[in-house]
Amino acid sequence: MRKALAAGLLSLCGIAATAEPLVLAALGDSLTQGYGLVEEDGFVPQLTRWLDAQGVEVKIINAGVSGDTTAGGAARVGWTLTPEVDGMIVALGGNDVLRGIDPAVSKSNLEKILTEAQTAKVPVLLIGMQAPGNYGADYKQAFDAMYPDLATQFGTLYAPSFFSGLQADGDPGAVQTYMQPDGIHPNARGVALIVDDLGPAVLDLIAAAKQRQ
Repeated sequence: MRKALAAGLLSLCGIAATAEPLVLAALGDSLTQGYGLVEEDGFVPQLTRWLDAQGVEVKIINAGVSGDTTAGGAARVGWTLTPEVDGMIVALGGNDVLRGIDPAVSKSNLEKILTEAQTAKVPVLLIGMQAPGNYGADYKQAFDAMYPDLATQFGTLYAPSFFSGLQADGDPGAVQTYMQPDGIHPNARGVALIVDDLGPAVLDLIAAAKQRQ
């Protein structure tokens, strides 16, 4: 709407208005930021190229901060959602698990992020994470469930897992082939598989953003 008003004013002034590409913000942690990779191999650049190959022109703001938790995302979502942002990808929670943060706290932080987006009328693609079993079954159940619960509550688009693209062949052992030596962050090949898996959901986000323009 804001972009449409600006284009209309330019038209009234007799100035040819060029349609601006959609702008997405990718709010996340090191997985979004591209930790351990050269810039062009990171999630945002690879996703941008994937979309370009689909004939979709879009600008993606890399709002990934290495080491960030859901609390960090909640603290900075306000200034991430600038007027130019048409849609937002939210991929946070991995560092909450590494620190053993109570899932109820993580869920509250994600609620703040989604509330900010809802207030700004910006559609969201929420990407889930899964907790390992070492914190116990109750922790894992609460953590894993918060993503689909929040997607339903706020009516967001939803992708069950950031890493599901690495498991497409059904061989859990093959996943390490696509990881960096730390076993936490994907390598360039892994990011490519992740982008292939999440790309269709991002296309849905872009479609939702266009409907709101």
